[in-house]
Amino acid sequence: MERKAFLKTLGAGAAFALTFSCLHGCSSDSESGETAPEEEGEVPTGVDITVDLNASTSSNLQNNGGFIFVKSKDKFTETDIIIVRNLQGELVAASKYCSHENNPNILFVNENDGIYECNVHGSRFAQDGTPLNSITSNPLKVFKTEVLANDILRIFEA
Repeated sequence: MERKAFLKTLGAGAAFALTFSCLHGCSSDSESGETAPEEEGEVPTGVDITVDLNASTSSNLQNNGGFIFVKSKDKFTETDIIIVRNLQGELVAASKYCSHENNPNILFVNENDGIYECNVHGSRFAQDGTPLNSITSNPLKVFKTEVLANDILRIFEA
């Protein structure tokens, strides 16, 4: 194959690959409109980490409605968790990965007693992970929290 013909073939193939992946990202793999978690990241499992609430990186947790993101790291994976001081002053933690399509875009919203919301497709979740709208029926992964001595927050799975 000549160089010019090869480059034309390569260009058309690359354009098809990009178009296909973009269109696939906007479609669903099931009748309910939900897809299994895939490429974006991993929903954390086996989490048991601590966060120093006195550290400067935790300063947003001093006020009700404040939140931070932390990485849960084990020897195999690194995943994102959102920690929130809810409107009642309690510390709650959840996966940053939305249970709808596994997008890593969960944000805490300061309304209706505080909820989690995905800014990609609008999935909304109660603080216990229960879906609040019809975008998904899958709950958001929520972790247990406890404050230990010296203001150390433990985030873990039961």
